[in-house]
Amino acid sequence: MASLPVLGHKRNHICGTAIIQVGCRLWNVSVISVLFLTICNIIITVRLFNATYRCSVENKPRKHSFFPESRYLPRPTLSTSTSRSEFFQTAASATGSAPGLGSGAGVFHVSLELGRWDESRKYKMLDAALVGEKYINASSSFSVCLATQSSVEKLGSLPQVAHHWIGPMSVALFAAGDEEFALLQGYVKYLRRCFVPISERVAFHVLFPGSRMPSNSSAAPRTEGLDCLRPEKELARLLKWRSAELKSWRMRNPYPQNVLRNLARKNCHTDYVFLLDVDVIPSRDLAQGLDAFLRRSPRCPRCAYVVPTYEIDNRAHFPKNKPDLIRLVRKGLAQPFHHKIFIYNQYATNFSRWENEESQNTDVHISHDVTNFEFLYEPFYVAPDDVPPHNEKFIGYGYTRNTQVYEMFVAGYKFKVLSPVFTCHWGLEKKHKWPPWRERQNYANRAIFEVFKREIFARYQKDPLNMIKRAPTVSRIAVSKFRSKT
Repeated sequence: MASLPVLGHKRNHICGTAIIQVGCRLWNVSVISVLFLTICNIIITVRLFNATYRCSVENKPRKHSFFPESRYLPRPTLSTSTSRSEFFQTAASATGSAPGLGSGAGVFHVSLELGRWDESRKYKMLDAALVGEKYINASSSFSVCLATQSSVEKLGSLPQVAHHWIGPMSVALFAAGDEEFALLQGYVKYLRRCFVPISERVAFHVLFPGSRMPSNSSAAPRTEGLDCLRPEKELARLLKWRSAELKSWRMRNPYPQNVLRNLARKNCHTDYVFLLDVDVIPSRDLAQGLDAFLRRSPRCPRCAYVVPTYEIDNRAHFPKNKPDLIRLVRKGLAQPFHHKIFIYNQYATNFSRWENEESQNTDVHISHDVTNFEFLYEPFYVAPDDVPPHNEKFIGYGYTRNTQVYEMFVAGYKFKVLSPVFTCHWGLEKKHKWPPWRERQNYANRAIFEVFKREIFARYQKDPLNMIKRAPTVSRIAVSKFRSKT
């Protein structure tokens, strides 16, 4: 009987051990469950983030919020088995071509013999080659016209620009030879069929190299089968039809940006012009806001109104307004244009001052003046079209926009930064990716600039930045700083 307590003690010990083991198992299961749920939450959060911040034109979020489906027409499927020769059939031999792909009549109803030459007689221009149905009315209703220029491979951005900008648009286009002119006409025809703002408010002008003029028999391929909801992808499909010879010619011959800029500017019929690159997207309601600002402000003939430009991460949505844009900046999803690859491009705009502005005024107004102007500054700005033209001696890349802005500064123009409006460029650029041919063009234009700056001094008898004294080292120092940053 004396052993019973001992047996009871052992029994209690065994039971206690079992309970502890069960408790440990339950604890381990709980820990594993918490870890599993945490990982699941992280994955779901990441997927929701990516689903929310999609920016490509062809993706559903932008399709519904940006391109109303009522603006598109029914569309058949474009055959991918059609041969290149069938695709580029001329109107004279279109009979028997593949369904939906044969060549149609030319889009630009103009005579190539009636175009005008530029000053160098290297390029022939056709003004008002194709004018939107409401372009004239829009030009009389708005005080500012958006001017831009492009070759066919960059035109995929035009639908978004046209949907954000409800005023008149003047677009100068470049085409070299029959093949590229046919592609250009086909894509413009597609844009006008699919996007009401383009068919109504855009005036197209065309420029050809004199050494590669198309023939009058050039006609547009039929593009009825292209998907209206995917303008960038459909453009990529069209560009696959380009011959190796055409691509090689384009690589060897510089693109005449400044000739095209002047062509687009001079075909605006408003008091003010807003000159943009075709892949720079205006903020929503920018045309209305600028129009109201310019009408209520005293006319300033020597003022240029700078619209700040940001790069937007491809995962992000297009910002609805300035506070939305600043939120993207703080999240690392937006940054000032060219901030990482060439800070001189926009630095004088003073983005930090613009972002920290205390005014809650939602009407377009002047945030601050540019007080630290420096060479190589090239903002996007609104100004009367009597500003100095873009110098057409600069062909290709390098010194094309900043030389025009530099001449404005020497001539006494003041640059004033507007708020809360802005423009955006898709993609965060983090490092220098220029191909060798672009650097060669930049080097050639650098030599032209050495002559240009002396011409500016002779014209205005002023040298506020001491460009003459610094001689050729100015541009070389800037380029060396640029390379060291990248």
